[in-house]
Amino acid sequence: MQEFKLSKLPTQGTISNILAKRQQYESMDSTELISKRQRAVKHPELDNVLANWVLQCQARRVALSGDLIKEKACQFARQLELGERTPEFSNGWLAKFNIRHGFKAQKSYGESGSADLDAINRNMPTIKEKLQSYSLQDIYNMNETGLFYRMAPDRTIARRQIEGSKKDKTRLTFVFAANADGSHKMEPLIIGHAQRPRAFNRKSGEQLGFYYRSNAKAWMTGLIFREWLQKMDQQMQDANRKILLLLDNAPSHVVRDLPLTNVQVFLFPANTTSKIQPMDAGIIVAFKRRYRRFQLQDAIDRDGQQKADIYKVDQLIAMKWAKAAWNDISSKTIANFFKHIGLFERETQKNEVGSEEQNIENELKDTINQLSISRSMSVHELINPEEEQQVAHEEISDED
Repeated sequence: MQEFKLSKLPTQGTISNILAKRQQYESMDSTELISKRQRAVKHPELDNVLANWVLQCQARRVALSGDLIKEKACQFARQLELGERTPEFSNGWLAKFNIRHGFKAQKSYGESGSADLDAINRNMPTIKEKLQSYSLQDIYNMNETGLFYRMAPDRTIARRQIEGSKKDKTRLTFVFAANADGSHKMEPLIIGHAQRPRAFNRKSGEQLGFYYRSNAKAWMTGLIFREWLQKMDQQMQDANRKILLLLDNAPSHVVRDLPLTNVQVFLFPANTTSKIQPMDAGIIVAFKRRYRRFQLQDAIDRDGQQKADIYKVDQLIAMKWAKAAWNDISSKTIANFFKHIGLFERETQKNEVGSEEQNIENELKDTINQLSISRSMSVHELINPEEEQQVAHEEISDED
């Protein structure tokens, strides 16, 4: 008793309870162990869904910061409609959450963010020097994005659709490229699951007016990328232009041994693309705003016709909407997003297009309200679903 500073001997029941929870106690730190009692979790549903999300990120080897977990907790709290019952997501809350689930402590936002900022600051002079050798019209950026083209603005339905997307194959990958002054948007490459989906009516993508490729997973592969890049190089040869192409270092972006004559590829350094790649800085989101505008207006029309599934469209219709959405993005919008990444000493455009994008978001919000959905998504959730941002790449394989 004196060795453990106990005022009295514990009962056999107390000892048995402690032994039964041995692993739980072993994972606690000293501050938790000295507390008199472990408090019950106030919001077990929030705790469980957040813990599952962290485990999914760990399985995908996604680096998580403490601030990112807290931000995700806020998002889940809104989805669960906790309202005034929403806890304060402090550092203390985060520490207890980690202890409950045996997660290692994450870096704070400052530590995680500073690594990215350090990489950017370290490489910025080299990148800017490279860009100075080219005119704005000869600097291009390309990136890929996923699109769940039937996704409903209803949280419950959307979750079911996303989980079943691998089975019903309603996910497409889009490849977008444009130059820094917005004067040239390249034809988007669309990657689907089938070479000739039923909606194509036995025609090829080219016969229908699209640059279309396919593989079993609708992934960007090394072979498709190399074909796309060589096609770009040929276009620049025909136009007698020498250009610089900015790319992230995705596994499929294999440039080695390609006989390029008119395209010079510059790969962004690791841990920088989310902050300085123009496509990630807003161009792809601008495309998705416009795509969802087509989709939701069609849903309104189908609802008026009392269709059973107002969000069900075939792949060909989705591709037509996507092509129209890309074409609708103005050169001013493209140039504005290039300007705001901070890579250019020169001005790309004086015009601001924030009001144009906000008007589209307001239109989307009004349309969602017209659909009278019980658990509707916010506009941000609709155009930025996390799963769409997880573009799958394969280095070389292109087998169906």
